[in-house]
Amino acid sequence: MRDPSRHPRDPRPPGTAAPLPEVWTGRATNRMQWVAAVAGAGCMALGITLAVESPWTSGIAPLLMAVIGCVAAGLLVLFGTLAFVHVEVKVDDKAMEVRCGHIGVPRCRIPLAQVDGAEYVRRVTPHEWGGWGYRWRPEKGKAVIVRRGEALLLRLKDGRTFTVTVDDAESGVRAILDRLRPATPSAPPGV
Repeated sequence: MRDPSRHPRDPRPPGTAAPLPEVWTGRATNRMQWVAAVAGAGCMALGITLAVESPWTSGIAPLLMAVIGCVAAGLLVLFGTLAFVHVEVKVDDKAMEVRCGHIGVPRCRIPLAQVDGAEYVRRVTPHEWGGWGYRWRPEKGKAVIVRRGEALLLRLKDGRTFTVTVDDAESGVRAILDRLRPATPSAPPGV
């Protein structure tokens, strides 16, 4: 018989009150960001091609401006999108850490001592946050949005919120809430 208080994706063995794993990890990926990254690489390639095969006869200044503009725009798009191709979330006994992209930057660490609660959000869209990436909206708080879908929302003790889109956000919320609950002393034997 299924325990109604137990969530179907709870990582603990059925019928046990074993603690959650020491570290909970979650991840979310947005493959559409690769399209923007390819566009940025194409813009850089155009700038390099202009520099190497300069057919312009109108002078060095316009050529230099075109080359620098294409390469700079390409770098901004390329690295700006690659930073948010995926996000990794790690929850341990002390904090929740969010790392973006392949090199883990930007990175955000929120100590659990600053967390008042956590909620599962069924559907978050980049549109409601103003796009993909690391976002801040005064009325909503901060967020790391890499795709639409489920998210983990932290309510901080100072009244702010932090939202991150991550797969299996429900188990992440449970991991945080289990760590926020005060430890209940075990009853002495024979009571």
